[in-house]
Amino acid sequence: MAENRSVKAEEIIALSKKEGFLAKQLYVVFTTPTNGIGPVMKNVKEHLAFQVRLEKEGIMFAAGPNWTDDEKSWDGDGMVVIRANSLADAKKIMERDPMHKSGARKKYGHGL
Repeated sequence: MAENRSVKAEEIIALSKKEGFLAKQLYVVFTTPTNGIGPVMKNVKEHLAFQVRLEKEGIMFAAGPNWTDDEKSWDGDGMVVIRANSLADAKKIMERDPMHKSGARKKYGHGL
């Protein structure tokens, strides 16, 4: 008999709620420079203001820079975890980020 390889999302959500979890859908978004650190730094102020708004709205769960492997510098890579109702909504939220609107960074992740 073949083993099931997946479980319906609604089953996991129901189980999570039953156990007292919020069961919010989170999306992990990785972001990387498209043309070096220069354009990233030109957009960083607006990007951080956007993230503050997302945090105040309860959308942004976590975010931060990804340091180089020696942890002594930053090449412009980052990661954001957001709450959204769907993958389509997550994409729309991230497309509003000044880093992505300007083309300074591109986003990637599962389904993005």
